Amino acid sequence: MNFYRFLLLLVLAGGWCSQAQHTLRGSVTSAQHTPLDGAHIHIESLHAVASPDGSYELHGISTGNHRVIVSYLGYKSLDTIIDFDSDRILNAFLQPESLKLEEVQVAVRNPEKETRHDQRIKQEVLERYSNATVGDALREVAGTYTLRTGSSIVKPVINGMHSSRVPVFNGGVRLEDQQWGVEHAPNLDINSAQRLSVIKGAAALQYSGDAVGGVVLAEPFRVLQDTLFGRTILTGDSNGRGGSITSSIHKGAVKGWAWNAAGTFKYMGDRQGPDYVLSNTGNREANFAGDVAYRRESNEFTFGYSLYNTTIGIAKATHIGSTGDLVRAINSREPSVIEPFTYNIGAPRQEVMHHTVKAGYTRKSDDTETALEYALQLNDRKEYDLRRGQYENKPALDLTLATHSLTGHWKKELETGSVMLGANGMMQRNEASPDTGIRPLIPNYSRYDAGAFGMYTHKFSETLLAEAGLRYDFSHVNATKFYQKSRWDALGYNDGSLDHIITGDFGTQWRTNPTYDYHNLSASLGIRKTLESGLQLLANAGLAVRNPNPSELFSDGLHHSTGTIELGDLRIGKEKAVKLSATVLDNEGDFTFSAMPYINIINNYIYLQPTGAEYTIRGSFPVYSYRQTDALLSGLDVQAGWQVTDAFKYTFTGAYIYGQDTRNDFPVVDMPPLNITNAIRYTSSWKNLYAELRSEAVFRQSRYQDNNFFTDVAVGDELVPILTDVSTPPPGYHLLHFTSGLQFRIAGVQSALSLSVHNIFNTSYRDYLNRQRLYLDEAGRNFQLQLKLNY
Repeated sequence: MNFYRFLLLLVLAGGWCSQAQHTLRGSVTSAQHTPLDGAHIHIESLHAVASPDGSYELHGISTGNHRVIVSYLGYKSLDTIIDFDSDRILNAFLQPESLKLEEVQVAVRNPEKETRHDQRIKQEVLERYSNATVGDALREVAGTYTLRTGSSIVKPVINGMHSSRVPVFNGGVRLEDQQWGVEHAPNLDINSAQRLSVIKGAAALQYSGDAVGGVVLAEPFRVLQDTLFGRTILTGDSNGRGGSITSSIHKGAVKGWAWNAAGTFKYMGDRQGPDYVLSNTGNREANFAGDVAYRRESNEFTFGYSLYNTTIGIAKATHIGSTGDLVRAINSREPSVIEPFTYNIGAPRQEVMHHTVKAGYTRKSDDTETALEYALQLNDRKEYDLRRGQYENKPALDLTLATHSLTGHWKKELETGSVMLGANGMMQRNEASPDTGIRPLIPNYSRYDAGAFGMYTHKFSETLLAEAGLRYDFSHVNATKFYQKSRWDALGYNDGSLDHIITGDFGTQWRTNPTYDYHNLSASLGIRKTLESGLQLLANAGLAVRNPNPSELFSDGLHHSTGTIELGDLRIGKEKAVKLSATVLDNEGDFTFSAMPYINIINNYIYLQPTGAEYTIRGSFPVYSYRQTDALLSGLDVQAGWQVTDAFKYTFTGAYIYGQDTRNDFPVVDMPPLNITNAIRYTSSWKNLYAELRSEAVFRQSRYQDNNFFTDVAVGDELVPILTDVSTPPPGYHLLHFTSGLQFRIAGVQSALSLSVHNIFNTSYRDYLNRQRLYLDEAGRNFQLQLKLNY
């Protein structure tokens, strides 16, 4: 009898043991003890995601030996076996690994092998901006500002430079999406990026010869482990009364097939200012990005496709009926149109669809890498104006830009450094639809680019590294454009210097065939020195040459997004910039900081200057003309963090830029004012709770050009010249923002909930670099609730 009782107890004990569940907890950091926010920890079908401080917990692990995989994009995975007979602690320190970053370069992610300083945006921050834009998220980086057109058209500004001076690379492909105009935001879904990086200074030249300001790198998800995971983020905003949903799933494999798929949908109505509705400022987005890879030994084949599809309302207050109303709207600082809230998006508005298809091949061996990639981009832009009758639903601007690009590189690791050679070619065609019934702002043109580069890195010692690069680019542009003879004369083209491009006389118009050939040579030189204290010193010098873009050469008409008439100049030449920058960097310890002083000397700097107002059959609009001068831009970017206690961390970012037109001895237009951000963050081990209060102070830009002009306005029976104030910067402003969040599990799914309040006190303000600041305020207070599910 005792034997059977013993046997029963043994069976029950065995059953209990087999049902026992344990917990694995710990942290995931880099070798430099930097927390790896979003790292994945897998045990068979169980998984967890590291919180912003790198900590994690994985529950429900049965007794026995289990394979544990800890992975993070850009780092070598940890793959180990752990015997679970109780709760375990695993603190993982991951080592960086090589990743492909852009079309002609491979960047080793170990910062000690580079002379540049990448400033990255963490995944937590990207997710916070899930319902916003890439430009909004980039403001988290010191020295990066934004040039806005309303609430949804946001361009990054790096050290005072923007548009084609700051190329954006998405998964190694340079975006060619008619980004030359100030009201053209990068056609990129922020949710498709695993990480955003900003590279400032001369080091950016290795990506592009015309990167006068720097480059933005968007890195898509890339999983190099045998794993399957996904995420869904739901975001709701009170201002605009809408939100977004984005979902993605990723299948990784060391060898064989791997794939990623992600989709995003956004739906927003009119934004609300503190005192009135910003009428017709809603937006929509429906995006998709996916890729497939096949890896075999040292070979990898990839194929990817992405679609960015957006509709953006342009504030009705920016389109004025008469010259008198225009002057009153600008000078009174009151919007001319205020309507009740609506989700409808009427005219004026933008509709943009951007397709990208790419295919690549990479071969790696122990010390060499060879890569080749082809990409096709098709960008369709339609801009709708306030039109009547049969033209009511016809776009006033309809451009299709098709770009084919082919890039390749070869890299070899040496005992004392590395050498890299690469080349690229590009063929582009812009078509302006004649069905609009309006002479296009940008004409038909073809463009052909070819370039080659070489880069050599030499390691003098364990603490001293130097890098030198040289690049040659050729570009040919061939356009066909009609000019009204009155405009031709007004622009001063009738002096005979441009007669050779006239190919036809059509009564009131000239048909012209302007062509341009550009040969550019750019170069960069950089060093990195690591001191015994761990402090790192980086210095870069570079020469960048940028060709004038189609907007600067050919613009001739109304830009519907900004409500301005823009005029290019066929005589504009190349910009040449010499940039010197240095970085002092400390990434270790409780106190971290980086400081980057720089100076940029630009010959033939191209800028847009207000020159008057013009009345058309579609209303009255300010006129902006492209000009060239010599400029000096210098400044300082500072970023610091202080881990005050285990629970509290303080961060600071600040940037100041001084821009001077050295040819005419007055300030350069549209330079970001001094801006400072302070934040204090509290974190707790309970549910990974965090709360952050941010203070954002933007000072008034006191250095500006006085481009105000007099406009004749009808007063009674007389035309009276009235000063139109388009130059005076708005006052500075101070905003407070709050965000908090925690993690928990829903039906076994790791989840996170966050609540944010932007502009807590509903402060009324206008931003100096918002092209619509002449007509209306910025959006006011916004409550945002976000739920993230990791599975």
